[in-house]
Amino acid sequence: MQSVWETELDATPGTLEPGETILAGLRLDLDERLHFTQGWVIVTDRRVIARAPGETAVSAWTIAPGLSLTHVDHAGVGTLELVNDAGRLARWRYTLGYNPDALRLADQFDARRDLLVTGLAPAASDVDVCPSCKAPLPPGEDECPQCSRDLEAPPSTWALLRLWRFARPYRFELLTGFLLTLFGTAATLVPPYLTMPLMDKVLIPYQNGVPIDYGLVSMYLAGLLGAALTAWGLGWARTYLLARVSERIGADLRTTTYEHLLKLSLEYFGGKRTGDLMARIGSESDRICVFLSLHLLDFATDVLMIAMTAIILISINPWLALVTLVPLPFIAWMIHLVRDRLRHGFEKIDRIWSEITNVLADTIPGIRVVKAFAQEKREVERFREANKHNLAVNDRVNAVWSLFTPTVTLLTEVGLLVVWIFGIWQVSRNAITVGVLVAFLTYISRFYTRLDSMSRIVSVTQKAAAGAKRIFDILDHVSSVPEPTRPQHLENVKGAIEMRDLGFRYGNRAVIRGLDLSIAPGEMIGLVGHSGSGKSTLVNLICRFYDVSEGAIRVDGIDIRSLPVSEYRRHIGLVLQEPFLFFGTIADNIAYGKPNATREEIVAAARAAHAHEFILRLPHGYDSLVGERGQALSGGERQRISIARALLIDPRILILDEATSSVDTATEKEIQKALDNLVKGRTTIAIAHRLSTLRKADRLVVMDRGQIVEVGSHDELMPKEGAYYKLYQAQLRNVDGEDDAIGGGSEGTLGEQAVAPEPAGAK
Repeated sequence: MQSVWETELDATPGTLEPGETILAGLRLDLDERLHFTQGWVIVTDRRVIARAPGETAVSAWTIAPGLSLTHVDHAGVGTLELVNDAGRLARWRYTLGYNPDALRLADQFDARRDLLVTGLAPAASDVDVCPSCKAPLPPGEDECPQCSRDLEAPPSTWALLRLWRFARPYRFELLTGFLLTLFGTAATLVPPYLTMPLMDKVLIPYQNGVPIDYGLVSMYLAGLLGAALTAWGLGWARTYLLARVSERIGADLRTTTYEHLLKLSLEYFGGKRTGDLMARIGSESDRICVFLSLHLLDFATDVLMIAMTAIILISINPWLALVTLVPLPFIAWMIHLVRDRLRHGFEKIDRIWSEITNVLADTIPGIRVVKAFAQEKREVERFREANKHNLAVNDRVNAVWSLFTPTVTLLTEVGLLVVWIFGIWQVSRNAITVGVLVAFLTYISRFYTRLDSMSRIVSVTQKAAAGAKRIFDILDHVSSVPEPTRPQHLENVKGAIEMRDLGFRYGNRAVIRGLDLSIAPGEMIGLVGHSGSGKSTLVNLICRFYDVSEGAIRVDGIDIRSLPVSEYRRHIGLVLQEPFLFFGTIADNIAYGKPNATREEIVAAARAAHAHEFILRLPHGYDSLVGERGQALSGGERQRISIARALLIDPRILILDEATSSVDTATEKEIQKALDNLVKGRTTIAIAHRLSTLRKADRLVVMDRGQIVEVGSHDELMPKEGAYYKLYQAQLRNVDGEDDAIGGGSEGTLGEQAVAPEPAGAK
């Protein structure tokens, strides 16, 4: 970092004083008008040196007591201000991509100023920085969010051992399956052993003129048949039992992963793709299930077969058995060589496959937008590129695997040839009989077949390990909205909400800062402000979709972080700007928050939401299917069903997030009637860009840059000519302009639906 800034200062010779050391630097890319241009600011052990964006002159300020460097970020723009007792000396702006550098710069400035004031270096615990990038760590975090996104542990075969937590409930069935595998494998080893006496005591003596002992032959043949039937019966029982167990393990894995996924906060879903999560829970768990039910069973059989065969071979002829095992070290070395390459390759394949799924998850739900903008070719090209990437990664993995498998087969064939050569030599010396050699070759064939099968399982194992890692990535993620260890409970909820010194950061961006607000039970609050002012974030914090970074939110005097999440949210009704309906009937969607609701309760909620009339006009009334995401209904109809859904659970706290912003004026009137029924007797927080929808609010809370700038009624705020006055006038001009464009005097303009008549004398 130091050499980079020294290079930068080469363009302005003499900027650094003799012996002056650069501590931190920040690249600036925005000027005062927020236009993109270049500049920089540097903190040394003596001064703050800066070249403002778009300027050539360099300014410098000596670090001294009373000088401070403040950092603020909002709506994608960060700001550094250098101030002293007399006022602001300089201000620099930058995009939030440079925020870690800005935090590090401010931290180094504070540390250097404190050192000059006190003569003491800050304690190690006062400044927590990332050991890699040196950026300050978020409060309470020991992992750098900038670095952790690039540090992802490679998948390991050991991830499969973590599946034992799902297999533990079926340990007795698994033990039974193992015993069946053991006995079944032993039964398959009986026929080659019986070929030795059949050759040496029956067939070879017969060729030498000895009559066949049919009783002895019958006994050997009966043994062969019995062994075959026993192996078949035990194999069927083993496969059926272990397949049932593996299916249940896979089902438990899917259910547990999905259950844990739904417990995670919205912050987790904000950084994930729908298709990727679907692929993890669906195809990855299915791959693990197939591995457990088929491949792991085959692997266990192979291991037992090889171990038991080796014991039999050594008991028959130790020297011949030793020759048989010659290829084993080479095969083991090859397996170790290709295992890591395959593991990384299969994880890449899984990731690329999730890209394909993501394209489908984006395109199919958004097919109307795709067709409306005639972007079919573009989406096909996206799919083709993802598919091509998937093909390229598969080709690289197959190049390794295609060489590995034939090489193992070649080594086993060479091993079999060596056994033939050594066996014939032993027979020629009368060290073994022909029957022993035939039995040995039969065992060797099975031995190498199992060895070849075991080498092939490397591929399947690495695929399953990569899938297990991706699933455990979900299970290992801890929700940023945790359940309390010692939960409190709300009884007889009144709905009083208190927020004190509230702060919230989303990544490196401060969204809410120093917010104080108290809401009385049954009071209706209207949140207004420009887009990005923090209104929706505040609502998300009240719903506890996120947890505050600073301060606390209390409901009826209890910190919401000490309440069980599900129990707390049952007291909140949420009506969103874009209501989401699930595929199913209208009655099912209304009763989503209260599945055991009676038909009478559902109808009563629909009547209160002014939805009953249009529902009855549908072909099947309340049993009509709404289609996926409610596409069979209009926007206003979907909104009234969502209001009925909120009414049915009878919440004490109501959140209205732009509930009427996406509908026409006539529909808005219908929805407003439904909302009037909904807000009665409830603590209500309503967000609206149309100020007309807040005409019944008890107080209006005006937000800007994550802070409350004004609070009061319409009549109180208009004479102040502050932030609310400007919002109102701007919206009034927009609506009047629209009226002039369509002939003027249209019903439902802001002037006619105003929150209250504008007081006399207002500008």
